[in-house]
Amino acid sequence: MSRTNTTKLGIGIALMVSFIIILVIFFMPIFEGQNGLNYLDNLYNSISKGSAYYIPKVQHLVEDHGSKEVTLNLKMADPATAAAVEPIFAGAGITTAVEDNNLMVRGDLAEIFSICLADADDAYHNRDDALEARYGVGARKVMYGWWAALTAIEKDLKRQKIFDSADLAHSVQAKTVECAYNYHGIEPQNIKDRWAIVLFSLVFYVIYTVWYGYAIMYIFEGMGFELAAH
Repeated sequence: MSRTNTTKLGIGIALMVSFIIILVIFFMPIFEGQNGLNYLDNLYNSISKGSAYYIPKVQHLVEDHGSKEVTLNLKMADPATAAAVEPIFAGAGITTAVEDNNLMVRGDLAEIFSICLADADDAYHNRDDALEARYGVGARKVMYGWWAALTAIEKDLKRQKIFDSADLAHSVQAKTVECAYNYHGIEPQNIKDRWAIVLFSLVFYVIYTVWYGYAIMYIFEGMGFELAAH
């Protein structure tokens, strides 16, 4: 440890104080009523939503798969879940029966998937009124019901060794239902419309990280600490 360097120590303290001031400002609700973290989180979510719309592609997969009459015995987590999921099939005219946590479904698999995709499309585009009119519950509850149903559908199709249909059930679940649930309530934006703030946030993140590193370096060097050469 060598002598204190007041110049470097002063620079380090100034960098650290300014770093903290900016950090405090960043966490104040001055960005359209939000703090900086929530503002950027919502911004990147809205931009990513615009590139996560896979429903038309999955609809083509369903059409290519074609019709297939199936009888499914869906084992749900509990009787309450089975009772909550049953209306999403029954409301579309699919034959159903509920016994404890078992939900029996009989119908055309392509029709079942198409109903799911229509509901996911409404949820993805924040059309809550359409889903509430059909089922009497909000979009997230409908999507959770489909998620639980598709999990059970995939398992039962595998049990019946109908593996191509099981794979399609997984695609419908992962690429449409999960996206619709996660992005519900978010308005999509095109990155071309927000490129300036996106570029600024990325550049600022790099500069701000380096800023902190130099503050620590100058403070320790100013206090006389040095890396020993071996």
